[in-house]
Amino acid sequence: MSGTLYILSAPSGAGKTSLVSALLDETDNIRVSISHTTRTRREGEQDQVNYHFVDRSQFEHMIADDAFLEYAEVFGNFYGTSKQWVEDTLAKNEDVILEIDWQGAQLIRQALPETNSIFILPPSKQTLMERLQHRGLDDEGVIANRLALAAEEMSHYPEYDYVVINDDFNVALSELRAIVMARRLLQKHQTTTHQQLIQGLLA
Repeated sequence: MSGTLYILSAPSGAGKTSLVSALLDETDNIRVSISHTTRTRREGEQDQVNYHFVDRSQFEHMIADDAFLEYAEVFGNFYGTSKQWVEDTLAKNEDVILEIDWQGAQLIRQALPETNSIFILPPSKQTLMERLQHRGLDDEGVIANRLALAAEEMSHYPEYDYVVINDDFNVALSELRAIVMARRLLQKHQTTTHQQLIQGLLA
């Protein structure tokens, strides 16, 4: 038995983190991978809850040990996905979500072609800018940098299996959950999950 691996990507401000948090609250047997990062912890963030916060030296040591399924440098900080954690969680028949950018997504798809990928788009560039400003997490320079890179990030949406436009949050959440539920209803997953039931029906 094995869970399903999902990649979820979006430009900063598209609402990815909020959608994933709500999805986890509503859905059983699904977990989000907690990335390792070298970036500074923001106010309110907790180690091993939001991220595994490590210094650059420790991160480089983990790279040398081949501990990451994928890793990348984003805005001057490293982010990486623990290979062992993902493998162990999927083996327990739990679904896993990787919140990673398009570069990490390409690496994951090369290594694990059956991965399901979802891209979250904002309804407009104006909305994206407003959301970044209202978060209050970054200064104007960082926001401008994120906006400048958003078009490049969004240009990679055709590489993904599914696209969700986060205009109305509840609608976007329903669509995200529908993707997960539909995957679980695939014949091969149902046959594995309910093997004893199906054998009894066919006996």
